[in-house]
This record gives sequence, structure tokens and C-alpha cells, in this order.
Amino acid sequence: MTVVSATSSADEQPPASEPSSGAPAGEAPGGRHVAGPAVDEPPFGSTDPDTTRDAGDGTAEPGAAPSSDAPEPSPRDRYLLKLFGPRRLALGSTARDRLWGWLGPLLVTALAAVLRLYHLGYPKTLVFDETYYVKYAYSLLRSGYEAKWPDNPNPAFESGHVDTYLHQADYVVHPPLGKWMISLGLRFGGAENPWAWRISTAIVGIAAVWIVARIARRIFGSTLIGVLAGLFMAVDGEAIVHSRTSLLDNFVMFWGLVAFAFLILDREQARRRLADRCAAIVEAGGEIGKYGPRLGWRWYRFLAAVSLGLMCGTKWSGIYFIAVFGLLTVGWDMTARRAVGVRRWWEDAILVDGIPAALIMLPTALIAYLATWWGWFRNPMSYMRQWAEQNPGEGVSWLPPALRSFWQYHVQMWHFHNTLDTPHPYQANPLGWMLQWRPTSFYYESIQPGQQGCGSAPCSQAVTSLGNPVLWWAGALCLAVALVWLFIAKDWRATAVLAGVVAGWFPWFAYMHRTIFTFYSIVFTPWVMMGVAYVIALLLEETQGERRARRRVVVGVSVFVTVVVAVSLFFYPIWTAQTVPYTFWHLHMWLPSWI
Repeated sequence: MTVVSATSSADEQPPASEPSSGAPAGEAPGGRHVAGPAVDEPPFGSTDPDTTRDAGDGTAEPGAAPSSDAPEPSPRDRYLLKLFGPRRLALGSTARDRLWGWLGPLLVTALAAVLRLYHLGYPKTLVFDETYYVKYAYSLLRSGYEAKWPDNPNPAFESGHVDTYLHQADYVVHPPLGKWMISLGLRFGGAENPWAWRISTAIVGIAAVWIVARIARRIFGSTLIGVLAGLFMAVDGEAIVHSRTSLLDNFVMFWGLVAFAFLILDREQARRRLADRCAAIVEAGGEIGKYGPRLGWRWYRFLAAVSLGLMCGTKWSGIYFIAVFGLLTVGWDMTARRAVGVRRWWEDAILVDGIPAALIMLPTALIAYLATWWGWFRNPMSYMRQWAEQNPGEGVSWLPPALRSFWQYHVQMWHFHNTLDTPHPYQANPLGWMLQWRPTSFYYESIQPGQQGCGSAPCSQAVTSLGNPVLWWAGALCLAVALVWLFIAKDWRATAVLAGVVAGWFPWFAYMHRTIFTFYSIVFTPWVMMGVAYVIALLLEETQGERRARRRVVVGVSVFVTVVVAVSLFFYPIWTAQTVPYTFWHLHMWLPSWI
């Protein structure tokens, strides 16, 4: 048997006062009719919701002028309509939709569980960068710090002799939280069991599908679209491979997605509070003037900050999500205040929402980040833990010794990440990530005939971190559509979808000088999947009431979803190291750059 294993990466070593935007509903300022979606407000533009469409699944009725004998809506109801639009307000208004709002996400999550847990313990060897993270996680569990290992320790570790680590700390260039999460699986499953190496990342990957389905349902005001987004996440190759391989990036994705979910919940809670308090002012005979009401303590925003700190405590790439998501949540506050008629909405949002958000979110994220290092602080044998005592007068001298050592360690880590340029056969320019131009081969083994279920012809086993090509190629197009639609219709949903991609992808263009890989794209994969779902929602909305066009869209979407699922089934064997004929493996190499 010949083995051609993919080498590990080098990354480890109104009411009376209700405002008007100056244009009727469904029409942009300047009189141009917008056939866009039902939006509660644009990210930084007109605030008029379109009340004429649903997403094709019956979760909202088309808007219509109220009948003359209809009761006058209350100020609160008018504000809610202004802030959310009819589709989102109608979401979950029927028992059927409430049922499918839980059952649909549950079904796609169950599918995700099957695809991620099936033969999770195979391969029975450490795959790609598992050679670092699994062993570091085990030494963290046993000794409280990431220990060095002797030369060529993998064969012994893989055969169950897991206690060969040295009693000396190793130089590790990523924060510890992801390894602590991996260690939970080792603690309960035993480090001698390969499935235990990967169970933590599998659970995180399964949970991510549930979160995508539920949050997309809220964003698009449609159970159908939410379930489709979850389905895409469930069957995508990047998501499957990372949920079956213990690298850190799946945990980075998870904490970023959790933070995003909390911000979506915060957005809704803050708008309901704003509607309540503005309605109270109007009902008391007042009016909304230059400044609007305060919204109080926002727990969901606080929890988002905690999640972002934990994201950074897994890999530093979470820093960019703090910046993008911070701007996103304050931008949503601005447009909400504008929608309810606050005259100096931009100033009000900065003073009342933006500055408090920064004063709460940034320190909270920092504290959460520091908390992920608690093991390093408490263990005197941690790497560079005694650096300040051993180097008196050096470094940032005004800091206490422990923090001085901690800072110096971070200086070394920063230097490593900015100077890493070791060539690697699977390094990839970020320009090609969206097209999966150069996927990363995590594992490849040639199997001779008659071995491991191989027939009479040579066979292959492969774990290739390749996204479902139909999904990703469609995703690249859909994100371009989202960007265009953001400017045409000023749809806040486009901003939400694009935010995760901007935070997870764009920063890497500043690091093209160093060794980087396509598999980093797992961090923004949920937003690519939601981007595809978003364009499907647009197609359904734009054909509402047009029977023939709607039928064509439904047929086209059905064909697309069927093809996506079929392609995932086709590629599943080379995402999961199944023994297949070499010719079958080669059929999957659609581009020369995939080999």
C-alpha cells in the first residue's frame, strides 16, 4: 500500500408624529418605483417597507389598503409595521407556520447529523492539522498546557499510546479555546478513540445548521427560505469536512455565527422596545423630536460581544468580525431611529446606541478573550508564562509580570502570523476561494486491489475540503446579486448576508504575502449559504401574483435544490475518506487545480 498523505498546513507551527420618507410605499425617493422585497428599512437609506409580497410560503399576506370599516391601528402597531414590515410581523402567526418553524430546521439538522456522524472515526489517523490540535488538546486536558511531543509521535498516538507527550510547553500560535473544546470530546470519549477526536467539531457543525435555519427564517420572514438555508449548510462539503476534522476553523465559524444570531435577536428586541416607547410618547400627547427614547440594557448585544470574544479566543481572525458586526448593529440602530421619525437620527444613534455599544462590546469581548487563557495564567509551566521573571526590565515594563509575559507572547504570535511564508502545495490566493479554485486536500491514500474493500482496480481514500461546487459557484453569483440589490432596493437583508462574507473573507486580501488556504472559507460559509437563499427569496418575491413567472421560479428552484443535493451525494465519498475506485475519485476532479 502506498500512502500519499496531504501535508499539514504551516498555520500552526405613524401616529401624528410618525415620519414619512417622502415617497409612498413601494416607491423610492424621487418617484422611482421599487419592485423590491418587503423590507423594514434599508441599511442606510429609505425607510419605506414594501407590503406587496411574501416569500412564497404563506408566512405573510400581501399588503393591501385597509377596508374603510377596519379598526384604526394603534400607534404601536404602526411603528412595528414601519420597523419590521408585514412579512416579518406575520411570521409564525399561524399554527402551521409555527410548527414548520421548528420542524423544518429540525429535519435539516437531523440530516446534518447523519452526514457528520456517519463513520466519524474514520480515517483512524490524524488528518491534516489534527496532528497539532488533537494532540495539543489532549496535553491541555492532561497537564493544563500545550505540551511538546517527541519526534514522530503520531503512530503511537493513533494506536492508543496517547501519553507520550513531554513535560515541556510548546510554542503555540493560536489561542486555546478551540483546543479546550476539542478536549471535551477526548474527556468523554477517550483519546484512544478517533471519533472522540472529532465529536466536538461535529456537534458544533450540527448546531450551526440549526442556527442558520432559524436565523435565516427571521431575516427573510419565511420558514421556507430559512429551511433552504439550513439545507444548504447541511449538505455543503466545506461544512461537512470541517465537522468531521478537528481543526480550529469550524469553532471560529460557530462563535461568529452565534454572535450574528444574537445580533439579529438584538435587532428585533431593540425595535420592539423602540416601537413601545415611541408609541407611549405619542399616546401621552407628545411627539418624537430631535432625539428618541433610550432602549435600556441590551442582553443580546452583550451576549454577541461574549461570543465574539470567544471567537477571537479560538483564532485571531475573529477581530474582523468585531469590527464589521459592531458597525452593522449600530447601522441598524440608525435606520430604526430614522424610521420612527427621530429628526437627528444619526446623532441620536451614535450617542445613545453607538458609543454605549462600543463601551460595552469591546471590553466584554476583551474580557471573554482573556478568560479563554485562564489555563495559561494559572499554570506556571505554560509557554512563556515566566518570561517577565526571566527577562527583568524587558517588554512593557509597567505591566504586572503575568500580563507582561502574556503581552510578549502575543507579540511573538503576531510576528509569526505576519511572516509565515513557508510554501505549501495547497496554499491558495483568496481571490479563488469563492469559486473553490484550489481546495485543500486534508487526506489522500492509495489503496491497492484487495485491501480495505478495494476490488480488482486501484482505489483511493480522500478527505478534500471542497465545498459543493454548484452551491459555491451559485453563491458567488448570488453575493454579487445581493450587492447590486443592496444599492437598488436598499434591502437590509443584503447587508446582513454580506456582513459575514466581508468579515470572513476580505481581510485575507491583506495577507496574500503569507501562506493561506481555501479551507479558511469555512468561517464565512453560513453567509454564503444564506446568500443563495436570499436570491431565491428575491425571485419568489418578484414573481408574487404572476402565476406563470412564479411557476417557472418554483420549478427552477426545485431543480436547483435537487441538483445541489445530488452533487453533495456524489462528492460525499471524497469528503469522508470512503474507499472508492481511483477512476471514481478522478471523476470528481472537475478542475486541474483540484488535484
